[in-house]
Amino acid sequence: MGDLLSVDEVLEFAIAREAEANEFYKTLAGRVDNPAMSELILEFAKDEMEHKARLELEMIKRGRVVGEAQRAREARKLDDFDIAAYIVDSGEPMYMEYEDLLLLGMKKEKVSFRLYVELAAIVQDQELQETLLSLAEEEAKHKVQLEIDYEDYVLKRKR
Repeated sequence: MGDLLSVDEVLEFAIAREAEANEFYKTLAGRVDNPAMSELILEFAKDEMEHKARLELEMIKRGRVVGEAQRAREARKLDDFDIAAYIVDSGEPMYMEYEDLLLLGMKKEKVSFRLYVELAAIVQDQELQETLLSLAEEEAKHKVQLEIDYEDYVLKRKR
């Protein structure tokens, strides 16, 4: 995929990742025996669609507000932005064990967190920065919950 040239392209990439995360969580929820856990994971799926909608709104706002000079300055800052660092090879989730799905989910949330924090450091628009940092916080919460679920699952298996 290579380096991206603009914040808009990075936002488009993030939007696609959120849709991907929604599908991942729906798959994961279908593999969970515990109904309460399945419900929580489906909430994660819903959250990812809300993230997608927020990013799409930011794209709409950028199209009307940000001028070409601002975009050019942001594009120069993105020259070293390695988008490949934010791609997580998820393999084939339908055939993964639950433990592996939890580990994959933790990795995906960590990468999403980093993407939003690093993008927030690049953009100049204060409102967009706040949105990105808010999304980063939500991804961190998902990761922590997955870590808790993983520890509970592993402990149950060792009993």
